Amino acid sequence: MKSEFMLAFNEIAEHSKLKREVIIEALESALVSAYRREMNASTAQHVVAKVDMASESFRIYAEKEVVEEVADDRTEVTLEEARKVDPDVKLGDMITVESTPPKNFGRIAAQTAKQVILQRLRESERESQYQEYANREGDIIHGTIQSVTPQQVTIGLGRTEAVMPRNQMIGGERYRTHDKLRSFVLEVRKSSRGPQIIVSRSHKNMLKRLLENEVPEIY
Repeated sequence: MKSEFMLAFNEIAEHSKLKREVIIEALESALVSAYRREMNASTAQHVVAKVDMASESFRIYAEKEVVEEVADDRTEVTLEEARKVDPDVKLGDMITVESTPPKNFGRIAAQTAKQVILQRLRESERESQYQEYANREGDIIHGTIQSVTPQQVTIGLGRTEAVMPRNQMIGGERYRTHDKLRSFVLEVRKSSRGPQIIVSRSHKNMLKRLLENEVPEIY
């Protein structure tokens, strides 16, 4: 684990804004996913992973049935082995025992971890953007025009973009790419690709907000 798996953790921790606890949780989730795929384990089988950052190691635990003779080590464990965990366990009981795969599993887990955490990062970024602009509904924002079509104007806002539909444009106003533009945040919606920010130049509150921004007495 110390090689590829810990390198993956350190790289993600360094370049992301996620808390350490969130990254560890994502790593444990990735380990479980990688274990299920590697061992072809059923989703009905209870599997958990624990990452120990102090020792730079991980362990995976799976629920197994206690049997006299193991026919499938993915789902069964001998009574002798089970009693090392719980001396009172009996044949036919279900017990959670360590089931960490061989050393090369770390490489597979590292690849899965990167995929899982990149997904978490994207989700976190989308949620952050949504919250940022949802709190600015009814405010004026500044952006740069990225594209102009008869149906809409797309405005770049840095990390994301906004859309101004045709019915929210000012009649006769010309919009050109790369021009700076102030607009009124009409609505912010959640979507799988990030926040959908709808802005307006013709809304009645656009002038109100502009006057409040420019004339302190009006504010």
